[in-house]
Amino acid sequence: MSRARWEAEGRDWPNRAASQFVDTARIRWHVQMMGAGPVLLLLHGTGAATHSWRDLAPLLAENFTVVAPDLLGHGFTTGRPVGGLTMPAMARAVGELLATLGLAPDLVVGHSAGAAIGARLVLDGGAKPARLVGLNPALMPFPGLAAALFPTLARMLFVNPFAPHLVAGLARGPGDAKRYLERATGSTIDARGVDWYRRLFSTSDHAAGAITMMADWDLDSLARDLPRVRVPTLLIHGSADSAIALASVRQAAALLPESRLEVLAGLGHLAHEERPADVAALIRGFADAE
Repeated sequence: MSRARWEAEGRDWPNRAASQFVDTARIRWHVQMMGAGPVLLLLHGTGAATHSWRDLAPLLAENFTVVAPDLLGHGFTTGRPVGGLTMPAMARAVGELLATLGLAPDLVVGHSAGAAIGARLVLDGGAKPARLVGLNPALMPFPGLAAALFPTLARMLFVNPFAPHLVAGLARGPGDAKRYLERATGSTIDARGVDWYRRLFSTSDHAAGAITMMADWDLDSLARDLPRVRVPTLLIHGSADSAIALASVRQAAALLPESRLEVLAGLGHLAHEERPADVAALIRGFADAE
C-alpha cells in the first residue's frame, strides 16, 4: 500500500501553515486549526480531506476557531480505531480527538458522509454543539435498487486486495480525476482542487480508506435515530448534486425535529468548494440566529 506523505503529496497543501499532527489512542491525526471565537468543527466527506475546506475554512476563521481533521483512512491521518471505519467508531474517534485538543465545538459542520458522522457524534454524546450543519448531507439510506447493490459492491471491493490499487491507478491517468469528479458530483471545481483529489486517490491507502468506510456504512440505523437529534440543524444542498438526490435531503429534514433546508441552485455535491462565500454566509447567519 502507498500512503499520502506530508513531504510529497502535502508539500503545498492548502492552509498548510494551519496544520498539525495530534496523537490519540491508535491514531495520528492531521488537523488544521485557524481563527478565533466559538469552536466550529469541520468534517469532510468520503474520499476527501482537509483540502476540501481550502477556501471555506479561512472565511469561517474570521468568526470562529475552525478545527478540521482528516478523517480516519483519509488524507494524512493514519491508524485505525477499535471498531474500524464504522460510523459509530469514527464518531467516537473524533470525540476522542476533541477531548485531546481540549475543545468543545459550538457548531459541527459536516459534508456528505461527514454530516452523518457529525449527527452520530451528537447522538452518541461525543459533542454537544449548539447547532449542526449538513452540507449536501448523506443521512438517508440509498434509495431503491441502490440500497441493495451499493453496500454489496463496496464489500466486494473491500475484500478484493487489488481494488485500492485499481482506483489509485485510474486516478493517475490524465484527465480522469476531473471527469470522474464532474460526473460523480455534478460540481465543477478549480484545477487546484481537482489536482489535490487526484494526488490523494493516487495513493492506495486513501482509496482503501474511502472503500473501507463505505463497506461498513450503516445509514439505516442513523435514519432511525435522526428524530433524536435535539439541536437546531441547517441542511444546505446543491440542486445539481448527482451524488445525493434532493428528495433524500428533504426526507432527512422531515425527520430532524429542528431543521431547515437551503437549496443552492445550480451547484453540485461540492457546493462548498464551488461557492464557499455563499456557504460561509449561510453558516454564519445560522450561527447568529436566535
